[in-house]
Amino acid sequence: MGKRRKPSPPSRARLAVLTTAVAGGAVLASGTAHAEPAPTLASVKEQVDRLNEEAEQAIERFNGFQEKQQKLQGEANRIQEKVARGQDAMNELRTQLGVVGAEQYRNNGIDPGIQLMLDSDPASYLGRASVQDQVAGSWTSLLKRAQDEQRKLDQERAEAAATLADLDAVGASLNAQKNEIQGKLAQSEALLNKLSAEERAKINAQEAADRAKAAAQQAAAAERAKAADKEAADKAKAAAKETAGKGAAAPQTASPQTATPQSPAANTPAPPAAGGRAAAIVQFAYAQLGKPYGWSKTGPSSFDCSGLTGAAYRAADVSLPRTSQEQWKVGTRIGRGDLQPGDLVFFYPDLHHVGVYIGDGKMIHAPRTGKNIEVLPIGVMPYMGAVRP
Repeated sequence: MGKRRKPSPPSRARLAVLTTAVAGGAVLASGTAHAEPAPTLASVKEQVDRLNEEAEQAIERFNGFQEKQQKLQGEANRIQEKVARGQDAMNELRTQLGVVGAEQYRNNGIDPGIQLMLDSDPASYLGRASVQDQVAGSWTSLLKRAQDEQRKLDQERAEAAATLADLDAVGASLNAQKNEIQGKLAQSEALLNKLSAEERAKINAQEAADRAKAAAQQAAAAERAKAADKEAADKAKAAAKETAGKGAAAPQTASPQTATPQSPAANTPAPPAAGGRAAAIVQFAYAQLGKPYGWSKTGPSSFDCSGLTGAAYRAADVSLPRTSQEQWKVGTRIGRGDLQPGDLVFFYPDLHHVGVYIGDGKMIHAPRTGKNIEVLPIGVMPYMGAVRP
């Protein structure tokens, strides 16, 4: 048989070509696998707005849990004080029971009949027996009181334990909401940190444009309402003149009672003159302009939305619940056309945002983390209604 010939190794040139082709394919595959389209400015703004809104929703839940925690803590303290007082009363009763019990033990060791026979002074014995009967009656009365007090004490201890358990559960919910808020705000900040100064300026400019558009829409609506009121008044005057021309007494026409909306001025509406509850509320809100938003803060250096409205109403000696959802339940619902300075205005379907109406279709509100308390047209956010507490 002939010898097999070994295959010849590839040439250096061929090996180089193969190696280059494999490497190039790997790079291409790697580049294809990791290539991601850069987020647009609009998508970043949308994500930031969504995260901030979700954070504010969590903040209002946090505020609700915090208010509940404070109430439960007060209730737990009150019950524990009752338990301490009850324990002191029980200790006193036990001392009295011990004294009466010892007296009974000393006097009841011998049969009463034998004691009477052996006593040298029967009259004295009968007197002591009467006292012993009184002691026995005191024992029975004290024992009944002690049993009643013990039942009451056990009930109060069970109530304290249940309240403390509720307090622990609310504390856990509070921590969960706090973690959620911090997570949302961190995500929002991380997205913004990826933007250049120029891109951030564009986002701010877009927000300003949105606000200006909302203000213009409200101004147009106010002008339409004003024109409609003027047209109605002109028609009433014309009808009165026509009636007077026919010899009938011209009826006096009253000016429309509904307030005519005014076109929003370029600057902030002036606060109302001093006097009255509404003036106190609005003037307090004006005094907070420029202060930073602080989540779960109620002043005096920073506020969240419901913290600001609550503080404004406290300035007028009116107490409001802590959260925007609970503030919605207080007072009288007001139609948009009947808004007056000092009314509370609410936004978003779940009512997680609230501001103080100041007139001319505007409000003062605490917007969100990273922003300051500001004046804003109420048409910028999804308007849900108003309340006059």
